[in-house]
Amino acid sequence: MRNAEIRFEDKTAGWLTQDEDGFHFGYDKSYLESELPIPISLTLPLHESKFDSPILFPFFDGLIPEGWLLDIAERNWKLNPRDRMGLLLACCKDCIGAVSVIPVEIND
Repeated sequence: MRNAEIRFEDKTAGWLTQDEDGFHFGYDKSYLESELPIPISLTLPLHESKFDSPILFPFFDGLIPEGWLLDIAERNWKLNPRDRMGLLLACCKDCIGAVSVIPVEIND
């Protein structure tokens, strides 16, 4: 299982998880209860229940670099171009825009 904290500006907006069933995104309760929360995407509206998908949500997939920048990331970090979650975790800590993806290690 792989996990990421999804930040909107400087606030934890939610959590993205990949497991054997696919991908799951849920907004953080404190984010939903904050003053004027903003959805991170029109395709992921503010909602208390989790969103599930067999593939990486298009919004997150769109954060992954393309072209020569993706080539550099794949070469330098030895990433598989088909591992979209791995690319997201490696390349999207400091994205252009308000959303950041921060890898989270969970120790059992």
